Amino acid sequence: MRQFERLLKVVRERGGSGPGGGGPWCLPLADRVLLVAVYYRTNLTMRQLAPLFGCSPATVCRVIQRLRPLLAIEPAARPADTVERLWIVDGTLIPVREPHDRSLLTQLPVLGKRAGHH
Repeated sequence: MRQFERLLKVVRERGGSGPGGGGPWCLPLADRVLLVAVYYRTNLTMRQLAPLFGCSPATVCRVIQRLRPLLAIEPAARPADTVERLWIVDGTLIPVREPHDRSLLTQLPVLGKRAGHH
């Protein structure tokens, strides 16, 4: 939990708690940061994340676009004595399908659920 609090602090310092250019955000900052973390960690689609956080897929998209650059880690300085190395990163995309039985989505807990919204 301490790491998440530090992450929130960094996002606040980088201007993430301000308005997105329109009306106020429907999700508090902690939920928006969690949404982006879940998006990158789970590879769920924006349509799949929306009901989990009680918002629309468009809101999920705007939150990700707004917070993505604020969550980026600055490159670490390389020590002078390091040897040049070749790094190979596996960027294979894994296909994700929505469940055929959409009732499974209703069984998931809703995070950041607002009154009157499903």
